[in-house]
Amino acid sequence: MKQIGPQSRVAQFAKTPFAERVRAVVRTIPKGETRSYKEVAAAAGSAGAARAVGMIMKNNYDPTVPCHRVIRSDGKMGGYNRGGTALKEKMLADERRHH
Repeated sequence: MKQIGPQSRVAQFAKTPFAERVRAVVRTIPKGETRSYKEVAAAAGSAGAARAVGMIMKNNYDPTVPCHRVIRSDGKMGGYNRGGTALKEKMLADERRHH
């Protein structure tokens, strides 16, 4: 049986119905607001899948999905694949200031 490498698994995971639901939920988060990975997982139909939401966001490069609005349950930023945590904080601050 052919082994599937990590990149292939990520690419396959990104196309799952759950991943699509996660992206749809994240698109509904209003500017200047945040949701935790856990809240997004629950809204997407799988309350125990917060880590999966993190993986989906980590590998998201779709500009229509505002992944910077998804944070950790403890209020900390978590990672941001498009420029790091400082940029994530700045983007949220800018949205709050202009909203």
